[in-house]
This record gives sequence, C-alpha cells and structure tokens, in this order.
Amino acid sequence: MSSADGTGEQLAFIRETVRRAKPRAARGVVLAERKPVARVLVDKGVLSLDQYFDYAVPEAMSEDARPGVRVRVRFGGRVGAHGRREGGALHDGFVVERRDDSDYAGPLAPLARVLSPERVLSPALLRLCRAVADRYAGTLADVLRLALPPRHAGAESEPSPPPLPPPSAPPAPGSWERYVHGPEFLASLAGGHAPRAVWTALPGPEWPAEIARAVAATLAAGRGALVVLPDGRAVARVDAELRAVLGEGRHVVLAAEAGPQERYRRWLSVSRGSVRAAVGTRAAVFAPVRDLGLVVVWSDGDGSHSDPNAPYPHVREVALLRAAEEGTAVLLGGVSMTVEAAQLLRSGWARPLAAPRETVRQVAPRVRTVTEQDQARDGAAQAARLPSVAWETAHEALTRGPVLIQVPRRGYAPRLACARCRETARCRACGGPLESPAAGAALVCAWCGTEEHDWHCVECGSFRLRAAVVGVRRTAEELGKAFPRIPVRTSGRDAVLATVPDTPALVLATPGAEPVAEGPGYAAALLLDGWALLNRPDLRAGEEAVRRWLTAAALVRPAGEGGTVVVVAEAAARAVQALVRWDPAGHAGTELDEREELRFPPVSRMASVTGPPQAVADLLGLLRLPEGADVLGPVPVFGGAGSGAGGAAGGGGAQGAREDGAERALVRVAPGRGAALASALKAAQIARLALRGAETVRIRVDPTDIG
Repeated sequence: MSSADGTGEQLAFIRETVRRAKPRAARGVVLAERKPVARVLVDKGVLSLDQYFDYAVPEAMSEDARPGVRVRVRFGGRVGAHGRREGGALHDGFVVERRDDSDYAGPLAPLARVLSPERVLSPALLRLCRAVADRYAGTLADVLRLALPPRHAGAESEPSPPPLPPPSAPPAPGSWERYVHGPEFLASLAGGHAPRAVWTALPGPEWPAEIARAVAATLAAGRGALVVLPDGRAVARVDAELRAVLGEGRHVVLAAEAGPQERYRRWLSVSRGSVRAAVGTRAAVFAPVRDLGLVVVWSDGDGSHSDPNAPYPHVREVALLRAAEEGTAVLLGGVSMTVEAAQLLRSGWARPLAAPRETVRQVAPRVRTVTEQDQARDGAAQAARLPSVAWETAHEALTRGPVLIQVPRRGYAPRLACARCRETARCRACGGPLESPAAGAALVCAWCGTEEHDWHCVECGSFRLRAAVVGVRRTAEELGKAFPRIPVRTSGRDAVLATVPDTPALVLATPGAEPVAEGPGYAAALLLDGWALLNRPDLRAGEEAVRRWLTAAALVRPAGEGGTVVVVAEAAARAVQALVRWDPAGHAGTELDEREELRFPPVSRMASVTGPPQAVADLLGLLRLPEGADVLGPVPVFGGAGSGAGGAAGGGGAQGAREDGAERALVRVAPGRGAALASALKAAQIARLALRGAETVRIRVDPTDIG
C-alpha cells in the first residue's frame, strides 16, 4: 500500500533495495553459489528472540542445508574487525528457508554444521507450531520442543519401509450403526470429505474398535489419520483394534514407553510417508502425517491433554488449529462431554454423534445414589466405609464378577484433623496439611515433605488424630477386613493396572487409573466420597466429576446384565443427576449456559498471569489491553489441594498457606479477541523482562484450572 505523497513507494523501494543487497559472509567463508542465505530458527526459547536469523551457507554445506534440516549455529558474540564472528555459543536450530539475499546488511555468520540432512520440519508443521505459539503467547522454539522428538542418529541412518497401498475398501459400519448418523460419518470419511463431529460414546468396550473403523475409512480414501489419547493404556487398546482392522504395517504408535530410538524411528516413518496413520499421547498431535484427513481426540477433558510445559498448549486446541490449517476431519470423542465441545456443537462448527436414548438405556448400568447424610447415619458405613446399599450391592455383585471401587484420594490418610476439635493438622515448617503414608508411619507434610514426630493440636492441645480424608490404601485395608475371602487389588499413581481378570475381586482405583475388567466388564462399581470431586474450588469441578464418574461407570456391565453403579454424593447435585440419567451432553450444555452468564471460558477468552506480586503488577502495567478486556484480581495463590487434576486424585482439604507470596490475575476478553490478547501479553512480557529482569511470571492462555 502506498500513500498519496509517495512516501509508501519510497519506503517500499528502500526495503526492496536492502532486501536485494548481496549477502556477505565472514572472511574466509566461500558462499554457496545458489541461495547462499539460510534463514534459521535458533532453538532459544526467549520471547525477545522469537524470530528468524540469517546465516551464510558455505558451499560445502549447500547440498545438505535444505529447509527443514537441523543445524548448529553460533549465536551471540560480535563481529570483529576482520569480519569474523567472535564469541557466542553454539545452538541447535532449523533451516526454514534458503534465500538469495538477506535483510541484514552486515557480514553473516556461517552455519557451523548441518547436523543431519533429514528434513524433519515440514512447512505444514512449521505453520502449525507458529499458530500454536501465537495462540498461547509463547515462542516457536518452545513449541518445536514439544512437537519434534530428540534426534537419534542411529534411527535416521535406517531406511523406512515402503508405504503400503490404501485399504481396498472402507470397513463396514459395525457398532457405528448404534449412533444417529454414525454410518454417514464413516461414509463421509471414506469419500475423502472432512466432517467435524463431537462424539458421545456409549458405555462399554466398543469405542476403540469404533475409532479403528474411522481410521480405516480415512485410509481407504487415500488420506492419513491421527489419534490422540490421554494415556498409554488407552493407546494400547486402540493399537490392538487398529491391528485387527488394518493389519500390520499401516500405523505406528508414538509413545515415550517405546524408548527414544524406537520412538524416533516410528516418527521418521510417519514423516517420510511410509506410514499414513499414527496413534499416541499428547505430543502425537504434532505428528507429521502426510495428507492428513482425520484427527481423533479421545476424552478431551482429561487433564493429560494439557501440556505442563510452556506455552502450555491443549491437545484439543492444537487439533482444531491443525484441522483449520490442513482441512481435516475432526472427531472429539468420549463417554462425557466438555463445555468446549458443547460450544462447538452450539456454534454449528461440529455436528453431534450420539445414540438414541433407548440405546443408551440398553447399554448403561443402573445408577443408585447414597447421600453423605445417609452414610453418616449408616452403621455399616462406620464399620467398613460402605453404606448398606453399597455393601449389599458389592456383596451380590461379587458372586458374578469383579467390583470396581473408585476412591478420589491416593495414599493412606491424605488429610488428618484433631480428633477433639476437628482442626486440620498442619506442618510446623510450612503450614501444609499433614498426611499419614501408612498405618503406624510418621506423619509427613504433603507440601514440603517434612516428617512430624511430635504433633499436637495448636488449638486445643490434643495429641489424638482422626482421618479427615481416607485414601485408597486405607480403604483397601478396611474393605479387606469386611470381605475377608475376596482378593483386593489397587490401581493408582504408584502402580496402574491395565486389566483385571473376570473373577470376583475388589478393585480399588483412583480416578483415571481404573483398569478394564476382562470379559463383560465389572459387575458393579462404587463411587465413594463424591464430595471430594464436587467440592473442589474450581470452575470445572462439576464437569470433571461427571467425566471421572462416567469413565468408571462405562466399565460396568449393562443394567440388563445386572450392572449397578452406586455413587456416594448429594443426589440433587447436577453432576449426580447427569450420571443417573447418563446425560453428559445435557450437563455440558447447562454448564455452558452458566459460563455465558459469567463470561467465563470457553464463551470468553482468558489468560492467567501468575508470579511474584511486583512482577505481576509490572506486567499488567505494561499490558495494552484489547478493547473490551477486563482484569480480575490479582489475588493470592494458595498451595495445596484442589488445584488441577492432581488435586482430585492426590490431595484434598482446605486451602493452605500462600504459595511463595505469589499472586494471580485473570485477563478476560470477548470472543474473537483471543489473538489480540495473546499478542499483547507476549509484548508486555518482553517489555517487562527488558526493564525489570528475569523474575518469573507464568502466562497461561485459556487455563484448564480456574479456581
């Protein structure tokens, strides 16, 4: 665009002149004859350096220094009197472009080394990572660390097998016929189209096979497919079904359990086009599948899909960005539904894939409720932690198969209180809650790990303790006494079981660690201490409770086969009613209505800014808020329980001491202003670091935990 007085043409002419200037290299470097400039992304996750840098390409490296390869470059230092680069450390980087010229008029430092001629950073992957970095106010280098596995020279030296031809025909719909428009969805994939759906999966063991059929339909159309799941156990189930449907050699599993060399070998087979389908956990969402036609994200509400490393992207959002960039089909599936998925349906961006209510009633177990008041009045509950209804259900079900018992807290007694005045027992060193790791063991602080050998209540002086919260190990101990001839198995963070036999047993598990029962499934499930999930101080407490309960209940046999679920929670609670009616979509829709009233995500876009009070104040002072933005807080950040997914599974109780004096502010903008907010936050962070130094302030765009 040019201005009326010609200034625009003059500036454009100057820029064009600089751009076409002949590149110069340090003395003694022979430049490549063709495209002697390499534009390099240097692997330094510093906000102010989130840009490309030009380097000279020596003639000896010209053949290998192609766009997408890994290189080593000298970064920093200065140019000496003789035109040589002096000082500066060697850093890894990626060539993103070869050019004839450079915008930099001075002598260019040469590439130090081409690490490998393997082109690992494709243009499509570069665009995706750039979009993710922009959305989450992060750096491109940080996103690439999440997207690209570490290099392994041995794997690169091995050739990948030739690609197999696509399946000759799409699979039959199979159990997809249970869903309204299920067969049509598969037919659309097989026709090479890009349907977008939110899939409310039916309870039972069929969902891995249904994912495999969707992948097979996509491959039959000559396109690639990608499946992202929350954990290795789910990956193993889908992997087995893909082998059964596709045969060997048409897909790979991308998981850390394979080891660095094998995982990189499999990743290369995808990058080279030898394999057109990939399945894996969080990082697999970046897998460079050729001609991608379908992205499947299973259980998008699971906390494992949110990356704990900067810039903290969520698998679901990366998948949606990728679908927009590459024109792929999307299938967001799970036995529950997130508020974000409900919004995609409400906006019309995606269509629902759900079964008729009659079908749901046929395959779902019966759900019964027991309130906390009922449990308190129940003598059986005092003796064995089980209300009479739950005890009777478990006793009868054990004649037919295993019984699953979900306990929201890990450990033995993760929260303790004074037996006389009920005051929470706290650590004298940091104020954190004390827990008992085992019967007769010394008390330990859940925050700092300090052992407490001489506790007494600071309020009343008593030396007697009671368990305010009971963990899975103590529950197993008590139930073992109540059912003396029945095997008791536990599954949790220390040891997660994948499956259990179809024989009578009590299987105790923390949420997310429930093993699959072989055969027809569990005869019954008991969901204990529902208050621990519902009372978490988090915006998503109800949504998370429904997801965890439905995930466990989906492993139980249908009601027609005697399958029963007992949930110990307030019967009138919305989340409990969603479980009783088996209506995750209705619950998600109601939650979305409330978010709209409160102007909370996903209706609005929001970012959290957390750090020392002065650092947070500095950043907010430098932040140029987009129009219509508002700031909530800052408020103190408290450590301990209830924060994120780990709070439900591993902690509990009231909030504790303030976390290192940290504060958190929430910045909220209207829909459509998220990109402007991320850009403003990034600019403010760069300015703050330049002015105030490197005090850490953590920025999370659309955080999953808002307390």
